[in-house]
Amino acid sequence: MTGDSTTTSSVDVEKTGRLPMIVAERVCKNFGALEVLKGVSLEVGRGEVLCLIGPSGSGKSTFLRCINHLEQVNAGRLYVDGELVGYQEKNGKLYELHPREAARQRREIGMVFQHFNLFPHRTALENVIEAPTQVKRVRKADAVTRAKELLDRVGLAEKANAYPAQLSGGQQQRVAIARALAMDPKLMLFDEPTSALDPELVGEVLSVMRELAKSGMTMVVVTHEMGFAREVADELVFMDGGVVVERGNPREVLANPQHERTKSFLSHLL
Repeated sequence: MTGDSTTTSSVDVEKTGRLPMIVAERVCKNFGALEVLKGVSLEVGRGEVLCLIGPSGSGKSTFLRCINHLEQVNAGRLYVDGELVGYQEKNGKLYELHPREAARQRREIGMVFQHFNLFPHRTALENVIEAPTQVKRVRKADAVTRAKELLDRVGLAEKANAYPAQLSGGQQQRVAIARALAMDPKLMLFDEPTSALDPELVGEVLSVMRELAKSGMTMVVVTHEMGFAREVADELVFMDGGVVVERGNPREVLANPQHERTKSFLSHLL
């Protein structure tokens, strides 16, 4: 990417001390005539956890997918680590990056989906080493060593040779987290990582995510787990209709929401 492509945002770096990990400036996303994001502006500091909540169709997952350019924005700008995501800017105009450059950016952003998307014909270990060996060209022996460390970190050291069908949903999701971490991302995105799990399996996944947050990983989490948001998040953002309706300290927002739409939404969850 050229020097033009790393133009930083208008955020006041002097005030914050250093550049935030994520800066979204008036991000808009349309699917045909449907406006899904209508000018979303957010910042996420390094090492912080941002939780996004809101009803289905509010734009949470779409915004998450825009951060790693799985979806192209129609207007606005998104920066990760000071670098414009998916585009380069020249003379005030944006030009989409070559797919190879976009893929390079995406490699530095881990993403865990609602459904685990593991390769069913590969063991847990093989799932974790796939991207480092194929994308980053890491030596297989080194990738295996790292994968074993990560599987141990998520509490699955003894399941390294198990296939997805032999694992519970919670175990599969923990393998998916280990797989994302194997690429050594600077940022982790979680798109409702527990919503497909049986209730008794949710805790084991949230436990791994708590430990990840404690380690200093910057995280953006789309979730309906209000207890997790209250305990772990640095900021809670409520979205509805493609806009940020309310944001603030998770405990304050959950205990005393200021917007009627937020109150209505939380009344069905808490």
